[in-house]
Amino acid sequence: MTAMNSRVPEVIEALAALARTDPELADVAVADGPEVTESAAQDWLIIGFDGDPSGDFEAAQSVIEAAGLGTSQEEQFQITVAAIANRGDTDIVAARTRAYEIGERVTAWLRESPSLGLDGLEAGIGGTRLVQDQTVQGAQARVLLTVAGRGFI
Repeated sequence: MTAMNSRVPEVIEALAALARTDPELADVAVADGPEVTESAAQDWLIIGFDGDPSGDFEAAQSVIEAAGLGTSQEEQFQITVAAIANRGDTDIVAARTRAYEIGERVTAWLRESPSLGLDGLEAGIGGTRLVQDQTVQGAQARVLLTVAGRGFI
């Protein structure tokens, strides 16, 4: 738990750790938030960033409320996760399919363990958005997942 009493940082760290150790993502670059890199990776899973370098860089949001009569609080959170597939051609169908395959890994982790191994926490996919583009570098698809949950602090 952090000094600000938020579960968001540890949830982001748990998701990034799962991504880095998932054998089905061995060929996917994983980042914890926006990253400055020279990587030529085509596929990415970014925890806490929507992958839009011209965007507002919002990673998460939360609401904290009292939980009962004591000093316990409940935090409801939403964390952005981007599954990105880039292609060197214009095959948007292949890019979209690959982006959804990458995003499905996050869904699988949360189905298997809604607590992410963290006490007093439960999470799941609260929604998704699809962003597609054709650039001079080829097709790109980004599936933006919202990991929504609640935890006690």
